[in-house]
Amino acid sequence: MAAGEEASTSRSLQETPTWAVATVCFVFISLSIIIEYLIHRISNWLKRRRKIALFDAVEKLKSVLMVLGFMSLILTVSRSFISKICIPNKVANSMLPCRKTLDSIRTTQDLGYDQIWSVHGLHERKLDDDENVSPEYCDSKVKTSLISEEGANQLSIFIFVLAAMQIVYTVLTMALGRAKMRRWKTWEKETRTVEYQAANDPNRFRITRQTTFAQRHINQCTDASILLWTKCFFQQFFNSVAKVDFLTLRHGFVATHLSVGSSFNFQKYIQRSLEDDFKIIVGISPFMWFLVVIFLLVDVHGWNVYLWVSFLPLTIVLIMGTKLQVILAKMAHRVEDQNSVIQGAPLVQPNDNFFWFNNPKFVLTLLHYTLFMNAFEVAFFVWVTTQYGIKSCYHENREIIAIRVVLAVTVQVICSYVTLPLYALVTQMGSNFKKAVLEEQTTNAIKQWHAGVKLKRKKQRLSSQAAADDFPENSTTFSTVDSSSHQPPTLASFEIGSALEIQEAGPAMPTSVAVEIQMASMEKKLERGYRVI
Repeated sequence: MAAGEEASTSRSLQETPTWAVATVCFVFISLSIIIEYLIHRISNWLKRRRKIALFDAVEKLKSVLMVLGFMSLILTVSRSFISKICIPNKVANSMLPCRKTLDSIRTTQDLGYDQIWSVHGLHERKLDDDENVSPEYCDSKVKTSLISEEGANQLSIFIFVLAAMQIVYTVLTMALGRAKMRRWKTWEKETRTVEYQAANDPNRFRITRQTTFAQRHINQCTDASILLWTKCFFQQFFNSVAKVDFLTLRHGFVATHLSVGSSFNFQKYIQRSLEDDFKIIVGISPFMWFLVVIFLLVDVHGWNVYLWVSFLPLTIVLIMGTKLQVILAKMAHRVEDQNSVIQGAPLVQPNDNFFWFNNPKFVLTLLHYTLFMNAFEVAFFVWVTTQYGIKSCYHENREIIAIRVVLAVTVQVICSYVTLPLYALVTQMGSNFKKAVLEEQTTNAIKQWHAGVKLKRKKQRLSSQAAADDFPENSTTFSTVDSSSHQPPTLASFEIGSALEIQEAGPAMPTSVAVEIQMASMEKKLERGYRVI
């Protein structure tokens, strides 16, 4: 009976019907082609909609899937060799994730072992379906396999679940955050109304403390640093980004980087900036994979490390939200310190000094690692539940599991509806603007102009060399360069965009700092023969 069961469950391809092999192969190939086709269609749709940042995010997603494919391939090819690495039994029985009781028999059976505990210690025997594999090889040496083939296969599944959960978490966070920021579009349209222009008339004098922005962020509690952080901690949960915050920061950004009265669309600029950030946080960096190794190492029974780790994302998210609210309050205080009476709307001054390490991008890094750690929590729970069941030794403490799941959901909600909108708005208040301030068509036109200049210069060099070969050696060849063809383009030549985009760029863009810096930078690269990226 046992021999028959072994023959029916562990047959090789030599003993498997060809129709079964062909069917399984057809299903896997079809699914792979369908997934690849869907990704290709999404990429083409993003290209047609000119969502270059999201297109780059899809390309990064492809690279993540490629890394997963290599990991799976390496584990599949090398798992038989890994299972033949033998270690002493004393070492094999240290730092176990489950308690050494008979309750762990089910879990260890899933890994391919049958453990029997007695007063003399741990005795292991391999199950019938794996009798001819590496444990017998290690048993002959009175040792234990480093990891069984089944264990390597389950590890491969966990890595896939983790990567998939990271992608799902990132997409869900961005989707919920943008849904929360949808009302910003209405606020942006309001800046073009007569009522807004009248309310922010530059000839109108007002006391700084009587402005709505100052009343929201300045009071007696904000004079002390501890009271300021306490107030901002609770304020992030109640209307974290108010209408007055958006309008005031928009006014400060436009006045600093563009010109007062410009019709620049600040809401679309934030949206493009978020798309650029999305292609960063959707991936998994090498350091994050190293964190996975650390988390798996410290998953020792009795340490309850995962319980404390689950509090880390929540702590980081709350500190980030508080810090961003503190930045708004400090901007309001600086306006009041500079002028007790102002003209028009309060004018905040963007500055990197408001942020940690004078670097606004550091907030994005924290957000990235927070989402990853939260995704790890959910991925580990899903993997353990599907592989070993809800009653496995990993879930012997139901209270801890419930706390971890609740914390994961809480972090997701706070990060989507509180932290991400604050990050999207406040991080625009750095000393420098992002490349998203230029429309995509403008950037492409500048790059096309640069490529055209390089091509024309190359043709002129070739023609000069050809002319030199036709003349005697003692003759001199003169070549003239059409300098007019090398003049940098102006925004008047950027007519490839739509009328709305040209209107959003505003009349101040030709003399703005953005275009001047872009032109000067490319001129230097052109002179040095660098390639435009």
